[in-house]
Amino acid sequence: MSFTTIERQAPVRIYRSKLFVPGSKTNFFEKAAAGPADCVCLDLEDAVAPADKDKARDNVVAALNDVDWKGKIVTVRINGLDTTWCYKDVIALVEKGGEKLDAIMIPKVANAKDVYAIDWLMTQCSQNAGRRKKIGIEVIIESVLGLKNIDEIAASSKRMETLHFGAADYAASQGMRTTNIGGGNADYVMLTDKDEADRRERHWNDLWHYPLFKLVQAARAHGLVAIDGPFGDYQDPDGFRAQANRTAILGCEGKWAIHPSQVELCNEIFTPPEKEVARAQAILDSMKDAHNTGSGAASLNGVLIDAASIRQAEVIVKQMAMIREKGK
Repeated sequence: MSFTTIERQAPVRIYRSKLFVPGSKTNFFEKAAAGPADCVCLDLEDAVAPADKDKARDNVVAALNDVDWKGKIVTVRINGLDTTWCYKDVIALVEKGGEKLDAIMIPKVANAKDVYAIDWLMTQCSQNAGRRKKIGIEVIIESVLGLKNIDEIAASSKRMETLHFGAADYAASQGMRTTNIGGGNADYVMLTDKDEADRRERHWNDLWHYPLFKLVQAARAHGLVAIDGPFGDYQDPDGFRAQANRTAILGCEGKWAIHPSQVELCNEIFTPPEKEVARAQAILDSMKDAHNTGSGAASLNGVLIDAASIRQAEVIVKQMAMIREKGK
């Protein structure tokens, strides 16, 4: 094993479902707080019209102070660094948003400097406000430049907690010939060789596999959590399920819900399978037995258990315990 080990920087939390709520739609705040989503993201960016930006910011600050979020993770997506609203968002959220805010989400991050700028402003505002709780940073990778620089972005701040993938803006950035937000494309296929009857089968490929694989890899390499972004067609639960299952297998711990109907799907798909939880508990039990007998190593079903296996098992067991507690 390398002398360099990866320590989880992100808090161990339940990230299965991240419901986005426009900051201009105050009637949705209480519903989101009472609903089944693990995380609520109050959105000041794409979901809010330019004329409503200032009012939406005031709405979100008030909600952070007044709404009972019932133990949910609460984050806010601010406007991009290239806008005139960004710095106002950060100052208002950190200095006036109370102690319920868990993280600020930065959209369209292109390099580490973007994160540094927001981190610096958050730190100054936190000191000025005498804030007790450290606010985390979430980042959306939604451009080819952001994907190219993803390792430096992931390592850019001690506040970093999660990396998210934004398919729509990423597709535009790369000039992809698709208008889908997630999902497939009928023209992105491979043909099999002809069979005896001169027939050829069409096999659809995953447009998003490479950027998502790279995002998960960067997140894990820096102790962060990878979260899949939106699936645009909220009337297609089968398509949503197919994509969410793929990203869960890749290593994502959760996915965005842009409509309340997608929340339960997220919670179901990103809950660790029982067999995975059982194996994680067996790993911890085997190591405990080994330590009790004076051995520094353990094996499970003939497979050596190493430190990385133990750390991951601890995360899975803790996550499942939190999910079960929430279910009560």
